[in-house]
Amino acid sequence: MCFFKAANPETMKILQFLIIALFIGMAAPVCAEKDLEDKLELIKLPPGFEISVYAEGVENARQLALGDHGTVFAGSRKAGKVHAVQDSNGDFKADRMFLIDEDLTMPSGIEFKFGSLYVAALDRILRYDDIESWLDQPPKPELVTGSFPDKTHHGWKYLRFGPDGKLYVPVGAPCNICNEDGFGQIRRLFADGSGDEVYAEGVRNSVGLAFHPDSGELWFTDNGRDMLGDDLPADELNHAPVSGLHFGYPWCHQGDTPDPEFGEGKDCSEYTAPVLKLGAHVAALGLRFYTGDMFPQKYRKQLFIAQHGSWNRSEKVGYNILLVYLNADGDVSGSEVFAEGWLQGEDPWGRPNDILQMPDGSLLVPDDKANAIYRISYSGN
Repeated sequence: MCFFKAANPETMKILQFLIIALFIGMAAPVCAEKDLEDKLELIKLPPGFEISVYAEGVENARQLALGDHGTVFAGSRKAGKVHAVQDSNGDFKADRMFLIDEDLTMPSGIEFKFGSLYVAALDRILRYDDIESWLDQPPKPELVTGSFPDKTHHGWKYLRFGPDGKLYVPVGAPCNICNEDGFGQIRRLFADGSGDEVYAEGVRNSVGLAFHPDSGELWFTDNGRDMLGDDLPADELNHAPVSGLHFGYPWCHQGDTPDPEFGEGKDCSEYTAPVLKLGAHVAALGLRFYTGDMFPQKYRKQLFIAQHGSWNRSEKVGYNILLVYLNADGDVSGSEVFAEGWLQGEDPWGRPNDILQMPDGSLLVPDDKANAIYRISYSGN
């Protein structure tokens, strides 16, 4: 039998503190997960739909992209990191997380194509080749292009490959309201960085692009200017079926409201109006046309929009997922809130900002405030 000399009272206090700290540290991930699951009980969805935690601890999760082998990649705006998560056992919950890169400048926008991960980091686009084979030891990225402006105001981006094989990239205005050449655009370029051209103009700050599954035409969100009060101007859902359209900024907002500073002498009818006004300061970001088989037929080829939520309104709005209905002609016929509950009174605990459709037809939604990714599924029960 072994005996140990009793420690003095001061040493005992230190040991007790260390033991308590150890148990708290071991319990923290479990407690954090339980806390997040409890909060998801606040989310309201249509009957038959469920929301669950797909991944947590994904710091400042922004745009998502899906790899060829099921890896989900997440950009970030404030963290400067790009993560990857995997569901290795098929239980619809990620159980592995990898850090792809860090110390980047606002790598919010990401896209996956040709086996490579594309990352927009302010003034440049980077490419990580064969990335799913090297998640444990990510390769150094290749520079696709470094030709974008380096101003950080609205400098974070959103990437989307179009059906033409080109990469579409918004370039936000470097201000609340101003007129500067080379900004307020949506550009497109070939995957190798060549052929950079302006596709659309008059776009203040788009952080969401989507292409219609039938027509292949571009739809995008645009965040309206600030400092015109609670209710002006509305964020926009826009449709750009061809290149060369101008959507009004900075001369005209929401299709019918001249800017008090820049709009004098301008006629809003000269610009392309939004197909839907989304509400002032809702911060409409990522969007996705639903093409899966899991959800009921009424949702097929309809548009889901993540509304990040207001920061500059006396009563907060947004913090939800909006569903936009299109008719047989491809025109907007209505909209309704699909998911809400991230805002409780005036206290938001989460901020959805993108939509990713998974192969099984479920939707993933990143939350850059709760550092999580959610899964929305339909069981019909």
